[in-house]
Order: sequence, then structure tokens, then C-alpha cells
Amino acid sequence: MKIRLLVVGKTTDKALKMLEENYTQRLTHYISLERVELPDIKYAKTLTTEQLKEKEGALLLSKLETDDYLMLLDDKGRQMTSVDFANWLEVKYQAPFKRINFCVGGAFGFSKNVYERANDQLSLSKMTFSHQMVRTVFLEQLYRACTLIKGEKYHHE
Repeated sequence: MKIRLLVVGKTTDKALKMLEENYTQRLTHYISLERVELPDIKYAKTLTTEQLKEKEGALLLSKLETDDYLMLLDDKGRQMTSVDFANWLEVKYQAPFKRINFCVGGAFGFSKNVYERANDQLSLSKMTFSHQMVRTVFLEQLYRACTLIKGEKYHHE
């Protein structure tokens, strides 16, 4: 099974970009990970928040196939411990999906259509992070989950 991380816009902070690249490289030893960076919407400042979310949502949905699993990284989603997430991921490996897509939306979140298409939502914390910071936090947690699944000593309890 392939895992994709779909993100809206580029990571502009150089320090966060370096961390993303670090964890992406580490993950190559465990999973097939594809990072898909959706372009920023042109003339976004002329749009309302809802119009922007709709345009970002349409672009996101165009990247999915029918048999894709879509997990939104959303502050209103359910929370899991790192161990719970590793267990969840291990179960999903056995599911009949072609790919698991984790999605980080734009600064204002997701459109109604994206929420309706999503299979699930995951919150990384009760706190709110910038949509760029969420990418790094998620990649670290994905790496942590992979090491837990393999029984390696990265995670401590």
C-alpha cells in the first residue's frame, strides 16, 4: 500500500522544510510515501474564505481515486496516541484501499465537499498549529508509527 501526503501550498519556512525532508528521507526505509504539493490558488486574496476552500477542495478531490482512503488532518478530528496511530496504520495496511491519503488543508481548512468525501479525520493535538507546521508534526508521527510497527526503539513509554 502507498501512503500519500497531500498538502495545499508550499512550505515556505526553511527550518520546517528541512525537517520535512529529514523525516521524508527516514520514512523511505519503511513505506512508500508520496508527497503531493497542490499549488496555491491564484488570486486567493480576491476570494472569500469559502470560495478559497471550495477551489482548494476541488483541486484536492481531483487528485483522489475512488478506492483511495482519505484521512484529513483537522483540528476537529479524533485524537490518538502515537501507539494508537501505529496500530491504526497497521490495520489499514490490510484494508482494501489502494492508497491512504493524509491531507493538510490550507490556512482556512477544508470545504464541505472534502469533509463529505473523507473517510476519517485526525487531530494531532488539542492545540492549533499552522498548516505548514502540521506537515512536520505529522511526518514525525508517521515515522514514529513505522518504528513502532517494526519494534524499533525510537518511541519511549
